Amino acid sequence: MSRLAGKTALITGGNSGIGFGTARRMVEEGAFVYITGRNQERLDEAISRLGSNARAHRADVTDRAVMGAGVEAIQAERGTLDIVFANAGAAWYNTIDKLTEEQIDNGLALDLKGTIFTVQAALPLIPPGGVIIVNTSITQDMGLPTFGVYAAAKAGLRSLVRTWTDELRDRRIRVNAISPGTTHTEVFEKDMGAEAAAASLKRVVEEIPSGRVGLPEDIGNAVVYLASDEASFVNGAELTVDGGQVQIYAGHN
Repeated sequence: MSRLAGKTALITGGNSGIGFGTARRMVEEGAFVYITGRNQERLDEAISRLGSNARAHRADVTDRAVMGAGVEAIQAERGTLDIVFANAGAAWYNTIDKLTEEQIDNGLALDLKGTIFTVQAALPLIPPGGVIIVNTSITQDMGLPTFGVYAAAKAGLRSLVRTWTDELRDRRIRVNAISPGTTHTEVFEKDMGAEAAAASLKRVVEEIPSGRVGLPEDIGNAVVYLASDEASFVNGAELTVDGGQVQIYAGHN
């Protein structure tokens, strides 16, 4: 039997990258999946690829009212929400001496506040046995130059996972984090530029014991595990999926 058969899932930022790779894996495992994103064209394309067991809602996770309306639509169609993957996020690369107020505000709003709004909106629909999975990042432990705001927001999310695990214990809702390493997505190339991304990937591969960077499906496989009954005793944890990258980086620094 498919591991997520009969489950309903919400994935923010599900129209591309890790979110889309996870949505595809969840659909393959029997879940009915809702994805959100800010670009309607990308949402439409994603749904055309995911098939009839997926729906899309255009939504900005930093807008609490919009997220609430999206969840109300899910309630009207499906009743409950078994799995929430708070995945939406983005990075603004700059050193401390050059960080702008806009970059700080945007980074914390999307990565940190947006996740809080997502969970707040979804909570009324999550039954006992439901699962919340938050996308963090190995950068929170690496001290990488220019990643300061992004890494700080992700570290904040890891802390929230610990807190929510205890706060939701009486409701029997599991809360875990997924911590991806370098993952090859279209967003990666968009942020850095094709040439810079290729050079970065070549360098990074040399640091990864598994000999390659991650793919969205690699992260999706791990999220499916955390969402499934196989992980029913995994709670408050952070699962690192990076091919050994952060371990080697820590050993070199």
